[in-house]
Formats: sequence, C-alpha cells, structure tokens
Amino acid sequence: MVEHDVIIVGAGASGLMAASTALKNGHSVAILEMGATPARKVAISGGGDCNITNTAASFDRYFSNNPQFVRSALAQFSPHDMLLWAQEHNLNLYEKTIGRYFCADGANAVVNALMQDVKNADIYYETCVNNITKEDGIFYIHTNKDKFCAKSVIVATGGISFPSLGGSDTGYKIAKQFGHKIIPVQPALCMIAIKDNPYAEFSGIALPAEITIGKHKLSDDLLFTHIGIGGPAAYRASLYDLHNGLTLNLLPNIDLNNVLMQAKQTFGNKTVTRLLSEHMPTRIAKYITKNDSRNIADIKNTEIEQIVSRITNIHISADNLKLHSMASAEVVLGGISTDNISSKTMESLLCPGLYFTGEVIDITGDLGGFNLHWAWASGFVAGKNA
Repeated sequence: MVEHDVIIVGAGASGLMAASTALKNGHSVAILEMGATPARKVAISGGGDCNITNTAASFDRYFSNNPQFVRSALAQFSPHDMLLWAQEHNLNLYEKTIGRYFCADGANAVVNALMQDVKNADIYYETCVNNITKEDGIFYIHTNKDKFCAKSVIVATGGISFPSLGGSDTGYKIAKQFGHKIIPVQPALCMIAIKDNPYAEFSGIALPAEITIGKHKLSDDLLFTHIGIGGPAAYRASLYDLHNGLTLNLLPNIDLNNVLMQAKQTFGNKTVTRLLSEHMPTRIAKYITKNDSRNIADIKNTEIEQIVSRITNIHISADNLKLHSMASAEVVLGGISTDNISSKTMESLLCPGLYFTGEVIDITGDLGGFNLHWAWASGFVAGKNA
C-alpha cells in the first residue's frame, strides 16, 4: 500500500497544476498517469507553441449546462496569474492576437516548467485506475500495478477526445461510481462534415467567413476540406447546437450587392466571375457563377441578387451536417455535471475529499487558449483545497 495526502489521477495540464499547488501547501502527492509521458496534449497545443492563456477568459467564453460555474475558479486564478507563472518560469511569450498568448520557446518548454513544479511528487506512469473505494474517510485506489491510499483524490483525466493522446472515460467512471451525473459527450473544436459535400473540390482553400447559428454570428477563417469545413470558424461553430443547421457568408466584410450593382454602372464590360474573383478565390467565384461569361452590364438585377445570396446566405441543413470524430476533436462538450461540484473548491458535494478538474467536467472553452486556462484555473483551485 502506497500512502500519500493527495493522489491525482492524470498528468495533464490540470493535474500537474493541481499537483504543484498541493505540494506548495505541504502535502505529499502522487500522480497516476495511464500514459508513458506527461502533458501530451499540452506538448502539441497551439501548433507546438502552446496557447497558454487568453486574457478574454470569462464565463461567456465557456459552454456548459451551467457556464456560470467557471466564475469562481477564473477569479481565483486569472489569465494575469498565468502570465506571472510564465514569467516566474522564464518562459518567453508572444501575443498572436490581442490577449492570446503563446510560448515562443515552444510547448515543450511549458511542459518542462510544469514538471519542474512537481519534481517532489511521486509520478507513476502507465498506471491505470481500475477502482476507487472509500472507507473511514480514506480513499483506496486500485490500479494495474499498486494499491494507493490518500485523504484526497483529484480526478484530472480529461475527456475522451484525442484517444491517441490518452483521452479516456476513466474520469466519468469514477464520477458515476460516487453518484455524479454525466452529461452526454460529443466532439467539439473539430471539423464539421457535410454529408453531401458540394465543396470538396475547394479542399485546401481558406478565406475569412461568417457562420450564423441561430442568433450567434462567428467571424473567423474558414477552411474547405475534403469532408466539409474546418479552420477556426468551423471549430468554433462545433461548440453550438446545430439542430437548425448553419448559414455561411463567404464575403462578410463587404456589401456585395452594392459592389456588384455599382460595377454594372462603372465596369459593365467585366464578367461577374472576374469581379467576384477580385474579392474571393477564383475557383469559388467560378463555381458560384457557373463560370458565367456574360458582362455584368448584361445581367439582370434579380440574377445579381441570386448570385449574392449564393455567396452570403449558404444554408446547410442539420441533416446534412455531422461533427467529425472524437479521434480528431480537440475537446469534448459534456462531461461530469457541475450540479454536485463546488465551483469554489472543485470538491464533490456527494463525496468529501473527491475533486474534479479540467475537461472531465462539463465545461468547454472557446477556441483560443480558453480550455487550457480552465485547466490551469480548476487545477489550481482543486490543489489548493485538497
């Protein structure tokens, strides 16, 4: 029997942050990691530069049955706190866009800093939790190797996205064992497949676009893929309820109808295809106009309106959309319900001494460092209270 004050299941972002915080509080800590290496998602995040935080992190950038749940953790460990942490660890950061910080030294430098913080913890790799029991206030953790016991257990296993990087349902199983409800999970921050994909020929083309889903409008770069749409715009759209489909606007930054109507007067000898090619990739312009060779002066206003609609109001119905697989999803929507977790401590309200952090909880952040910051914040809070 291996005894510690705190045992953390999972050596990802939230688990390592929880471990370092618990160590600072003078606790003995063990980390049980099912993989052979720690923080594998962190190591590939941000295209290899780790989008370490986003100063815009607030409850309205998170998706959950209760997005208000994140307020306390974000207040206890803010993006500013994470920037101070990076400074203390001599990490060189840069802003890719305003408030969105990446590590110029690379994601592995972040992993190394996290590991330096937990050097006094006992880490057990390739160790899978089979069962957890609790007797007389002590948790007993049965694994494929040893049996552990502790006063507190922090579940930091992540979700089931990216199984090749260690995503598993272990955390959900532990939560259910102690009476917690699981919100059904689905892929998020992923490509969106179009079942009858008319845009497959545009695979590889990227352009600024706007996606409308109900009352929500998302403006970002869109990438056409062989299966449908990807890029930041599609990834962000995957966070929303698509039961009413979505609408694409491939030229959101101009009044296209006005541009073409004026062109009829001033550039009447240009084809509509050529005019559109001045604002969007030629291949898409030819597809939209069916490579119409007529001069725009010879095209009726009603036809121009139809062309504009085919560019700015492309509706794709829900039955023609499908989220891409868990294998490539960056995160999941859903997870352990927040109903029976304290937002101030991350402790289970059903089982004192049991804590949950990061993606395993029904909290999913928007694209741009929000999920990593939730991992840091929730890990810090759990580690402080365990």
